[in-house]
Amino acid sequence: MGRVNRRILTLIAALLPILVLGVVGSAVEVPFVALGPGPTFNTLGDVEGRQVVDVQGAPVDPTSGNLNMTTVSVRDGLNIFEAFGLWADGRYGLVPRAEVYPPGVPRDQVDKSNQQDFKDSEDNAELAALHYLKYPTRVRLRVVADDGPAKGVLQVGDELVSVAGKPVATSQDVIEAVRGAQPGTAVPIVLRRNGAEQTVTVKLGARPDDSAKGYLGVTPEEAAQGPLQVTFNLADIGGPSAGLMFSLALIDKLSSGALNGGKFVAGTGTIDPQGKVGPIGGIQYKMIAAREAGAETFLVPADNCNEAKQRSPEGLRLVRVDTLTTAVRSLEAITAGQSTPTCG
Repeated sequence: MGRVNRRILTLIAALLPILVLGVVGSAVEVPFVALGPGPTFNTLGDVEGRQVVDVQGAPVDPTSGNLNMTTVSVRDGLNIFEAFGLWADGRYGLVPRAEVYPPGVPRDQVDKSNQQDFKDSEDNAELAALHYLKYPTRVRLRVVADDGPAKGVLQVGDELVSVAGKPVATSQDVIEAVRGAQPGTAVPIVLRRNGAEQTVTVKLGARPDDSAKGYLGVTPEEAAQGPLQVTFNLADIGGPSAGLMFSLALIDKLSSGALNGGKFVAGTGTIDPQGKVGPIGGIQYKMIAAREAGAETFLVPADNCNEAKQRSPEGLRLVRVDTLTTAVRSLEAITAGQSTPTCG
């Protein structure tokens, strides 16, 4: 009987650390998040019955193939076992949680900021495409500061025709029109409000950061002129990295021929209204997602090339892009069977 009891005690002693490890491993949350391949969407296709890039008020040329935007998935709230399992999978990487969700910043605030970045990327993508295609744009007011000199004279939604006698077609034109003017200068502004053109005068105030310079206290934005309307229909996506692919999809729809030659192209990259392509994070995970979805070509921002070429999935051609123009030319070259700039 004593020998049996000793065997039971020995077994318990051997199993106890395993039981404790199991409890701790499944209950203790690690201060890391897992980054990995996220969903990828064809910007030439549709989601839930709506075109991802919907164009109204202009002829739309038929498209084919894929121009996929790519995303990174973030898995939070991991216990020890989950974190180790994802790391061992090889498709995921662990990074300190503070890099994704800064300490002291509420989760919903981070999500809201990411969603605003995504909205800004849509706006920039539209403008970059319109500028590339030489479509006319108009300037309207997105914000009129409550404490600015234009308050009560200008309104949100006003379309600016000229400022200080200078025609305006871009947001930069508005800045240039008042640059160098002294505070107190009365500036005539021709605007269009509710379809009617009128002239108003705003007395410039002093810039908060430079009291020697005048300012209007408005935030202008560019938009398509005339009947053209562009709507981007992707929800629950954050960050600015879809800009390049949105621009390419819009160009493809508003110009003749299939920009991608009917092939499966994916990519990533921020974009500004002038068409400059900027770097993004998580390039290795986006390439994995693209290749698993069937992509043969991946458009890589120039500043991400070194990282991308070290982690590129087999069978995925990397094309180096630094502007919207080079991206379009590279796609045309691929269609024609010609060489393109690469990350190699």
